[in-house]
Amino acid sequence: MIKTAILTVSDSCAKRQREDISGRTIKEVLIADKFEICGYKVVPDEPETIKKELICFADETGADIVFTTGGTGLGPRDVTPEATMAVCQRPVPGLAELIRLEGLKKTKNAVLSRGIAAVRGNTLIINLPGSPKAVKESLEAVLDVLQHAVDMLAGAGH
Repeated sequence: MIKTAILTVSDSCAKRQREDISGRTIKEVLIADKFEICGYKVVPDEPETIKKELICFADETGADIVFTTGGTGLGPRDVTPEATMAVCQRPVPGLAELIRLEGLKKTKNAVLSRGIAAVRGNTLIINLPGSPKAVKESLEAVLDVLQHAVDMLAGAGH
C-alpha cells in the first residue's frame, strides 16, 4: 500500500465557502487496494501554512506521496509550487511534464499550470491543478509510475 496524503490549497475551501471537490476527486481516483489515505487537510493559499502541512505529512505522517490540489495557476495567490520547492530537496520534472503533456491533449490552458513534483526525504510531493476534471486527468497520467517511484525512494533499484 502506498501511504498517501492530500493537501487542498484553496482560500474559499478553507473558509468553507466552497466544497472541496478536488480533494474528494483525488480520493475517488486512487485505487483503494493500492493507496491508503493517511492524511487530508484543507488550507488557504498561504505559503507558510502550505509548507508546514507538507513537512508534517512527509516527516511526521510518513506519507509516501503527498498530492496537493490548487494554487498552481498564475493568480497572485497561487503559491503552491513555490511552497513545495521551499521544503523539498530534489525536483522530479518528468512527472510535472507528463501531467502538462496529457493536459495539453484536452486544453491548451494546461501549459499555464505551474505545478511541480519534488522529493522531501522519502516522500514524493506532486502538485495537481485545482479543477476536479484536471485533477482526475492528471492523476490518471501518472498513476502507473507511482509504485515504482515509491520503491525507488525506499532504496529499490531502477
